[in-house]
Amino acid sequence: MIFGSHVSIKEGYLGAAKRALSLNSEAFQYFPKNPRSLSEKSFNKEDARLCRDFCNQNGLVSVAHTPYPTTLTPADARKREQVAASLLNDLAIADACGSLGVVVHFGKDVFKGDQLASYRLMIEVLNEVLKQWDGECKILLENLAGKPGTMGTTLEELVQLRRLSEYPEKIGFCLDTCHAFASGLWTGENWKQIEEKGEKLGYFKHLTAIHLNNSKYDTGSGKDRHANIFGHGYIKEHQFAQLFKSSLLKKIPFIVETPKEVIPHKMEILQLQKKWGKR
Repeated sequence: MIFGSHVSIKEGYLGAAKRALSLNSEAFQYFPKNPRSLSEKSFNKEDARLCRDFCNQNGLVSVAHTPYPTTLTPADARKREQVAASLLNDLAIADACGSLGVVVHFGKDVFKGDQLASYRLMIEVLNEVLKQWDGECKILLENLAGKPGTMGTTLEELVQLRRLSEYPEKIGFCLDTCHAFASGLWTGENWKQIEEKGEKLGYFKHLTAIHLNNSKYDTGSGKDRHANIFGHGYIKEHQFAQLFKSSLLKKIPFIVETPKEVIPHKMEILQLQKKWGKR
């Protein structure tokens, strides 16, 4: 299995890759720029190239994550313009670093109950961005942690959004285990059913990364609160084991976004590798 964690770019993109390797990771995630802003970043292309080369030499894979203000359902024209420009900037940086994709959260219902209008807006924003993008890096749609029945919590929505886009070949998926558990998509005991549904829908063909997080709250809570994998959340070891034994998840990077002040990421990655690193 491929395990890694989120790392900082405070020492640059090459520095982030080196940091990941020092944690005994085989994968990592990073924010391509300031995580609290949609401002475009004029990035160091040589640093990005060195990051790509270092990853190739050391067998590292990476994904980027869009800044927190990024939304596929922007509330107005000005925000929509900012989001589109920021996403293109994120894709350019991640592509230069050799990353597999840029993780973007599924949009939310911004039309007060008219979810169909929100879905249409998401498709429009994706088309607007991807029409201008011709790199190898993909947008990776991430499932949300809302209450059951809210937007972005089902495999059907993710697959349908990709299918309805004019550029489906430029879109993949990122599965967050905490979000899936919180939304009731994954109860901890229904992984076989998820596999069957996901295969039928074609979801797993385009699954590119997994956010490996435990949950501080029980399934169906709708609460997005990450916990450490071992002994710190409602998802038990035997439930996580179902994922690591799945043939559908071979070679997909599992990236922890857990509280490192509770258990340092290096220690958690070592624990994961020791228990589930080999089959």
